[in-house]
Amino acid sequence: MSRTKKIVLLGILVSQALILHLVERLIPVPVPVPGIKLGLANSISLITIVLFGSKEALAVVGMRTFLGSVFGGSISSFIYSFTGGVISTMAMAAMNRKFGSLFSLPAISVVGAILHNIGQLLVASFIIKNVKLFYYLPALMISAVITGLFIGFAVQFMLKPVKHIFGMGSEADVE
Repeated sequence: MSRTKKIVLLGILVSQALILHLVERLIPVPVPVPGIKLGLANSISLITIVLFGSKEALAVVGMRTFLGSVFGGSISSFIYSFTGGVISTMAMAAMNRKFGSLFSLPAISVVGAILHNIGQLLVASFIIKNVKLFYYLPALMISAVITGLFIGFAVQFMLKPVKHIFGMGSEADVE
């Protein structure tokens, strides 16, 4: 794949992740636990991991979180989103690379969702200097499993059409 095509495709993925990130902010979550969300933009992170790899996925996460905070967030939202996104993307990329044949995309996505929540809780407890935030952990883990499965199955369903649209018919084309 040419460098130009790769940059264009990564730009498309960043824009898709940003749109999902911004749309998700408009969706009310019917659970009174801070931090619970669907994680729609994480679907783009997982797609990027599968199609391109960890470096590119981290770049997409970094751009998405930066632009998301510029277009509708704050410094604190950037810190939480960036930390959770980087931790979850690194974990999903490592799982996919080392254990992709053992674990399905939904399982990899669940691990990413769990670590995203843990990363955000760590940052929040550090910033406000209160470890009692970890009382939210059980509710966040339940939501992470549910949303992680949803995102993982959605990515599994979308992967073949996305590869076709991006002109990546075979795994050799991705390298």
